Amino acid sequence: MAVDTGALSLADVRAAADRIAPYVLKTPTLSGESVAGPGVWLKAENLQRTGSFKVRGAVNAVLQLTDEQRRRGVITLSAGNHGQALAYAAQAFQIPCVVVIREDAQLTKLQAIRRYGAEIVLVPLVEWQQRLELEQQRRNLHLVHPFDDPAVAAGQGTVGLEILDAVPDLRTLVVPVGGGGLIAGMAVAIKAQRPKLRIIGVEPEGAPVVSESLAAGQPVAPSRLDSIADGLGAPYTRPFNLGLVQRYVDQMRTVSDAAIIEAVKAITQQAKLVVEPAGAAAVAALLADAEIERPVAAVLSGGNVDMDRLGSWLSR
Repeated sequence: MAVDTGALSLADVRAAADRIAPYVLKTPTLSGESVAGPGVWLKAENLQRTGSFKVRGAVNAVLQLTDEQRRRGVITLSAGNHGQALAYAAQAFQIPCVVVIREDAQLTKLQAIRRYGAEIVLVPLVEWQQRLELEQQRRNLHLVHPFDDPAVAAGQGTVGLEILDAVPDLRTLVVPVGGGGLIAGMAVAIKAQRPKLRIIGVEPEGAPVVSESLAAGQPVAPSRLDSIADGLGAPYTRPFNLGLVQRYVDQMRTVSDAAIIEAVKAITQQAKLVVEPAGAAAVAALLADAEIERPVAAVLSGGNVDMDRLGSWLSR
């Protein structure tokens, strides 16, 4: 698979960090010793504006739109977090925004998107991409894709810059993976500075799109798409992200939904942080393998969880 992995660089990520600084938070990198033992750090993107790392990429992309693109408005597809992020960015710059979202999305995520003033188009998962393309063409909107966009990936990569600043002796980074935008951006930013630092991507067993695409040598549809971690349930990856993962990521792993829920419970009870299942996947991998080299940082990618569901998991 021939992909121009030079389409994203450390300079792009650093420029994104400067560009988005007024609009996003520099989230804390906290000790995770109480959750997974000594030498563990937690990058708390669950405390980010809109509740996930996604706002970094959305803001970076919107800030680079032309005047004509802003007038037309933006559109995306989302399981919820990117939709919230793009809606937030669009509201900040008074840009029309449409979010095509899967009909099983959490109510709390839908409500947040509406609060930011975006229009929601609810569709069945099997029609997700088709409806996105239809609405984009019909309304002549500019697509800000959740991961297949160098500007979005550059924004996500700023998480990596902050982690290296906080933990300069870091040996391993563990990152939850959906479509691959977060890990691609972070890997570019980190490997350019610390080529020997080990990067591990983590997917749910029920949504292994990047793992299976790596095995196939090209993007393929996942064999399953039924994980509790809806934020990692991308129906596909793209050559741009996959090429960067191939080049920079050392290993991909999968974790079960049961392991993810146990990680949610551990993070909530021990670290006193609220995360959604997608945000706990990296910690699930750490809890499953105490041999991962430390110091290690796990990205808590999001905290937009339905409180009733969280309560049911904590009471098990």
